[in-house]
Amino acid sequence: MALTPDDLNSLARLTMLEPAALPALSASLDQAILLAAGIRQTDTANTTPLISPLDLTQRLRADHVSETDQRDRYQQLAPAVQDGLYLVPKVLD
Repeated sequence: MALTPDDLNSLARLTMLEPAALPALSASLDQAILLAAGIRQTDTANTTPLISPLDLTQRLRADHVSETDQRDRYQQLAPAVQDGLYLVPKVLD
């Protein structure tokens, strides 16, 4: 599957690259697409998924409280608090 000129123009717009730079990258992009297509064709029907390629168990630390609750103290420093929540200025419409 080769990239069409429309695909390249769309990629230029999405990646904010100059359209003139994409033809030089076209061959690399085509190779990446072929690699992904080859991976998709691999038969994985009888394969068990791995959590880690090394099949290691993760060491976990003990789950215990190490600090006391100081929420009220921290909220005294906040410019605006309501019902235990920090109030912040609206940034999105």
